[in-house]
Amino acid sequence: MVDGLATAVTVVALLLAAWALIEVIRGKAPHRPLLAGVAGLEALLVVQAVVGFVKLATDRTPDELATFVGYLIASLVILPIGYFWAWSEKNRSATAVVGVACLVIPVLVVRMNQVWSA
Repeated sequence: MVDGLATAVTVVALLLAAWALIEVIRGKAPHRPLLAGVAGLEALLVVQAVVGFVKLATDRTPDELATFVGYLIASLVILPIGYFWAWSEKNRSATAVVGVACLVIPVLVVRMNQVWSA
């Protein structure tokens, strides 16, 4: 995979998770700037997915192809689920859902890189 893109996705996801945690501690519901950040992270994940599928088509394929594709698809699905949950609930726990969704992304990115490198 592309290391710079993976690093950018990880850093943005961790920053958004920290922001969401601060908002949970403050007892705030999710607000537009936080959700806009989540949308921006999703855009980065779409770019990563496109790059991943292009590399699969043109480069080598990892030994665990199904696992890699599963992680790639999961990374695209997690944030929209958290986003729509947060947008529909609009309470403190919805902000926690956004934070947890953002924490899942770096785990998926690290696992994708491990599967790709194996």
